[in-house]
Amino acid sequence: MQDEQVILDANAAFYRAFEKKDLVAMQKVWSHGIASICVHPGRGELKGWDAIESSWQKIFKNTAYLEIDTKIITVNRSGDLAYVVLIEKVLQVAQRRQQKAESMATNIFERMGQDWYLVHHHGSPIVS
Repeated sequence: MQDEQVILDANAAFYRAFEKKDLVAMQKVWSHGIASICVHPGRGELKGWDAIESSWQKIFKNTAYLEIDTKIITVNRSGDLAYVVLIEKVLQVAQRRQQKAESMATNIFERMGQDWYLVHHHGSPIVS
């Protein structure tokens, strides 16, 4: 399905921006609306683009290296909304500390015009 591939491409752009610590690319992926929400694993909700952007700035500033692998579980679309459920495996090196984390994530995208924008990211730690 062509729509599914476009949504998966938008999802991949989010993780590419995340892994490359590229704030400009992250700005292009996210909706800048006040209703956008981001929940980093183990954290509270951030509402609105200003708070979300600030969180990415801090993550990128305090992280020397990121490596992210994803495993897509499902992709669904209904009209101008779509969601991707996946597992994130993140290797993060920050302040000479290496941390591996695995999270279950849901990314919700909204089509605005011809493009899909991330409006909601929620990551929850997987406890083994």
